[in-house]
Amino acid sequence: MSIRVLPPEVANQIAAGEVVERPASVVKELVENALDAGAQNITVEIEEGGKRLIRVSDDGCGIPADDVTLAFHRYATSKLTTVHDLQRISTLGFRGEALASIASVSRLTLITRAEGEPMGTRLYLEGGEVLAHDITGAPKGTLLTVENLFFNVPARLKFLKSETTERGHITTLVSRYAMAYPNVRFVLTHGRQKMLHTTGSGDLRDVLNEVYGLEMAEQMVPIAAQDEPLRDDLAPIRVSGYIGLPSLNRSNRSQITLFVNGRWVQDSSLTVAVVQAYHTMLMTGRYPVAVVMIEVPPDQVDVNVHPTKAEVRFRQPNAVFSAVQRAVRRTLVEQAPPPAIHPETVWSSPEWAARRERLAQVTRGRLEQLDISLDMEGPGQHAAHRQPAREGEPAPPRKKRSLPMLRVVGQVGATYIVAEGPSGMYLVDQHAAHERVLFEQFMAQREEVVASQALLEAVVVELPPDQMALVEENLASLAAAGFDVEPFGRNTVQVRAVPALVADGSPVDALLAAIGDIECGEMPVESTAEERLIARVCKQAAIKAGQVLSYPEMEALIRQLEDCEAPRTCPHGRPTMLHLSAEDLAKQFGRLGAI
Repeated sequence: MSIRVLPPEVANQIAAGEVVERPASVVKELVENALDAGAQNITVEIEEGGKRLIRVSDDGCGIPADDVTLAFHRYATSKLTTVHDLQRISTLGFRGEALASIASVSRLTLITRAEGEPMGTRLYLEGGEVLAHDITGAPKGTLLTVENLFFNVPARLKFLKSETTERGHITTLVSRYAMAYPNVRFVLTHGRQKMLHTTGSGDLRDVLNEVYGLEMAEQMVPIAAQDEPLRDDLAPIRVSGYIGLPSLNRSNRSQITLFVNGRWVQDSSLTVAVVQAYHTMLMTGRYPVAVVMIEVPPDQVDVNVHPTKAEVRFRQPNAVFSAVQRAVRRTLVEQAPPPAIHPETVWSSPEWAARRERLAQVTRGRLEQLDISLDMEGPGQHAAHRQPAREGEPAPPRKKRSLPMLRVVGQVGATYIVAEGPSGMYLVDQHAAHERVLFEQFMAQREEVVASQALLEAVVVELPPDQMALVEENLASLAAAGFDVEPFGRNTVQVRAVPALVADGSPVDALLAAIGDIECGEMPVESTAEERLIARVCKQAAIKAGQVLSYPEMEALIRQLEDCEAPRTCPHGRPTMLHLSAEDLAKQFGRLGAI
């Protein structure tokens, strides 16, 4: 096969695919251009999730009339001149690809006027081809209208998600840049609905109130900013922003927002630094809410490692990691000092025995109240499904067992159940095991109406924009899982009922937990939204790690686990047990030779 140069229109669409993945990519590039232009007011208007219309206006410096057509040539930029400039990038955009890429897959109209020019310039392009170029009246700044995105690339259009999902991505993006630039006034509208409106006061807390709601924002404290040395001959690292107190936490890392030199980035290492700073302050599986601003010398960070500039690479990553971790930890210690714990006194205290008994009573009472008690009548006799056999009818057939009969030995650390089977020892995670039991009971009821508990008073919940979009998109799934939720204004929902399984808990926590798996994609891809929600609900209702169980309760839990169709994993795919065979035990004790 001979090698040939691709036609310009094909090359442009291939290149556009690296820059323009979805409507949010268009908004990102245009907002970054507006910020680089020194705008103090940025307005974003979208329709149909950005598929039909994206309009971004700003009051920045504008584009000179002589440069308007050049701006839509690939690799035409005002931010780089030599290869050495790549070593010290201080602007959000720099490649000169964005406008050309967007124009090649849309119908684009540009109206701009540079400061000092009497008239503005209007340019209309379709599929990257200039169809109109004239003079028009216009205020200082730039107005860019993108219509019918991917009209000439129908295959890519099919891969876009629903209107609600695409709107959620755009709302999240604009919210993030509003936090990074609190001195800029941002307005985002979807049709006639205002999604975001910041004041541009310069106070980050005002933006947090708008994005997260007052209740969440009040639980966030400013990072005790302090310059961290990078190297003797370099400017220091500066870490600032706001972090949530340990009481404000979520089931995934999605609310950890990171900025490097004003650029929103996704960096797993820095996310770990923030999480580790909360060590011993958060339960396992819970993650903080944080907005962390990192400032480093431009020549110490490479932003040219990803087409969308969403990833960066530091010349001294360990120093940046340590600076973030220390800044967050220092703030937490000052704002919420951890209590001193002395194990030797806790476990031997006279109150511990009483606490064990109280926990056991609570467990029994809770399970009885939920009508899913751990019965002790033998395997397969679930309280929720036991029905007396009618006279003359044969007993229902027994399901094939996936586990052997196990004999409970005891409990380790109030978390793991030790059991003996014909083939050795089993160590059962009581929380994961109970999740599996509840999940299969709940799924058995799925063809029927899932039991809900109406609240005495409806609860109004403020949500971040991305979670609001998830709720709106999954209202039917939430209803199938036992929730009665309805939108109640901008970024606000009203909860009228929750699943009966979690009726004695917080409706807010139940709702956040319900959308947690959908948000982080924790469940397998083949699982339905209803299954994910049910799994999350079961996770909240299940026996917790650290909960003391009586011997009969452990016995009953093991009996129910034995009768499950998939007893070896919880609904999220984590193992419920570890098995150590008799042969492995013999090897460990040197009876059969070394392993």
